[in-house]
Amino acid sequence: MTQTVSFKRHLAKTITWRLVGTLDTIMLSWAITGNPFTGLKIGLAEVITKMGLYYLHERFWVKASVSDSKKRHLIKTITWRILGTLDTIILSWVISGNPFTGLKIGFAEVITKMILYYFHERTWYKINYGLDKRKRAKKWKRTS
Repeated sequence: MTQTVSFKRHLAKTITWRLVGTLDTIMLSWAITGNPFTGLKIGLAEVITKMGLYYLHERFWVKASVSDSKKRHLIKTITWRILGTLDTIILSWVISGNPFTGLKIGFAEVITKMILYYFHERTWYKINYGLDKRKRAKKWKRTS
């Protein structure tokens, strides 16, 4: 029996993650470049690219067969971080004009974003929004 996951859930997860991720990127970019406007430009550019990538990533994982929640969240964290880091490196390079700045920002966020993403996933795992609540409650009791 498959879990029904609504479009609204994926949209809500996309928006909440993008808020967390954008703030992290702005702060890291500002710290690395020393320029708050460069941080803002990179962060705002990511809003567009990352929301699309995140939504597609979520839709892919609905069909994935990994059912153990902690293993699933760890694998999702790693695959999302690969996509997200590549996007950040490219955007940071283009906006700053320096490939090394792109690499510095991209690699710095690998650590911060993986930690933030894991906790974002664990938080959303506990939220019933967009799920069949009865089925979700049973699964939570079994895996927590």
